[in-house]
Amino acid sequence: MYRYDEYDHAFVGERVAQFRDQVKRRLSGEITEDEFKPLRLQNGLYLQLHAYMLRIAIPYGTLSSNQMRTLAHIARRYDRGYGHFTTRQNLQFNWIRLEDAPDAIADLAKAEMHSIQTSGNCIRNTTADHWAGAAIDEIEDPRIWCEIVRQWSTVHPEFSFLPRKFKIAITGSPNDRAAVRVHDIGLRMLRNDAGDVGFEVIVGGGLGRTPMIGKTIRDFLPKQHLLSYLEAILRVYNRYGRRDNIYKARIKILVHEIGAEEMRRQVEEEWASIRNGALDLPRDVVDGIARHFAPPLYQPQPAFAPETERLRFEDKNFALWLRSNVVPHRQPGYAIVNLSLKPEGAPPGDASAAQMDAVADLADAYSFGEIRVTHEQNLVLPHVAVTDLPAVWRGLTRIGFATPNLGLVSDIIACPGLDYCALANARAIPVAQRISQHFADLARQHDIGELKIKISGCINACGHHHVGHIGILGVDKNGTEFYQLTLGGHAGDDVSLGTIVGPAVPADQVVEAIDSLVRTYLDVRQADERFLDTYRRVGTAPFKERLYATA
Repeated sequence: MYRYDEYDHAFVGERVAQFRDQVKRRLSGEITEDEFKPLRLQNGLYLQLHAYMLRIAIPYGTLSSNQMRTLAHIARRYDRGYGHFTTRQNLQFNWIRLEDAPDAIADLAKAEMHSIQTSGNCIRNTTADHWAGAAIDEIEDPRIWCEIVRQWSTVHPEFSFLPRKFKIAITGSPNDRAAVRVHDIGLRMLRNDAGDVGFEVIVGGGLGRTPMIGKTIRDFLPKQHLLSYLEAILRVYNRYGRRDNIYKARIKILVHEIGAEEMRRQVEEEWASIRNGALDLPRDVVDGIARHFAPPLYQPQPAFAPETERLRFEDKNFALWLRSNVVPHRQPGYAIVNLSLKPEGAPPGDASAAQMDAVADLADAYSFGEIRVTHEQNLVLPHVAVTDLPAVWRGLTRIGFATPNLGLVSDIIACPGLDYCALANARAIPVAQRISQHFADLARQHDIGELKIKISGCINACGHHHVGHIGILGVDKNGTEFYQLTLGGHAGDDVSLGTIVGPAVPADQVVEAIDSLVRTYLDVRQADERFLDTYRRVGTAPFKERLYATA
């Protein structure tokens, strides 16, 4: 994984000192909250309902065991003993005291971490496929290019005050596990007819108040031109993006209003003036960054793991876990292990300090000290020998992260909602907990099959409800929490936005409503159809009919 150089250390150290002075002046009353707000946001510090929230950047979702232990330390010392992993592969601490924030950020810097550009109208943390460098179907490790984008975009003088926040995602696989088509810019690595690797460039996706699917404006971009082409896109957006209306400020609105063809024309025209210049990426620079992401020193592994196979047949829980949470690795004898942060009744994405430490220990013992964060609020041990799977399963079982529910009905995405967020209209976490408890029977979950439920507490869609197979959006009706249901969303290659089923349901009927939708699916599905396949075949009508007949 990437290690800081002298410039990185100096830059982050200077930012810590600068922020410490800003906090000191705020606490003394020398500057007001209005003056302090843009300064704290540049360092990922939000003021929420009950306390300050500190959002930590985890670039492209990659963590070392030491960095995970640092997060555990901050949870214990400065928060309430836990953190919340987010849909941008970041971590949030929800109970930070303002006077402690500089010390927390200083401790992060010691582990080569920071919170810079995790908020504000700038280019946010670039996200990637959480199986990068390990997936069988991968064309090239996207983290190399995420790191290049990170270095280019951090405090970029031209793009630090954009019309609105800006999000980039990169996948190195034809199977999109980074949701690239619902980002401001999505980059999909592919090979052209000559066998060269480059990028499909997708612009104008996004969720929130006006969800949109991104449009491809370049079918193939050679890798050496990545930064100059991104620069051209950002210049067009910075020039024409709306600054008079926060709800129409995202690049998706610009693309929608002028059209994809005009956006392409403007970007290509801007690019013509800067391509083949200072932003072109020399091969030695790319190779230098790529060396940080070289594969670990795998040890030869036997083709057959007797203990793993024996346990598979003797323990149904282990067998379910293998089926649900473990996927093949590109290196023979190894596997990718997905950790479910969605045990029955728990807040999705939460991890205690003790759990973080335990994951770090497992990573050191069995995954070359490496951990990943997924945009679905789970964790990954990316490089586990097949012979070590029983030991890893036992270790995860002890800390509650071995629930075999990946991609199933209880593997729910949920934003913090009204329990923490000042923008929320309704709670999200308690709804997720009740649904999880209702579908606690793992045998039933596996019979239902792949079903992705995503919950947002407000229209900002931090829970990605628009691309949930079942999406749940909290809305306020005269001070009462209701929930609007959508069906048919999907964030993968065949991306789609959910369709509203009908009137919102009250909070005390949400679980019953989800159960109704699931029962309808089970009644009308054919053979091994997924929920999404069935919905796309039969449409909304049968779901709506049963849902409101029982409401």
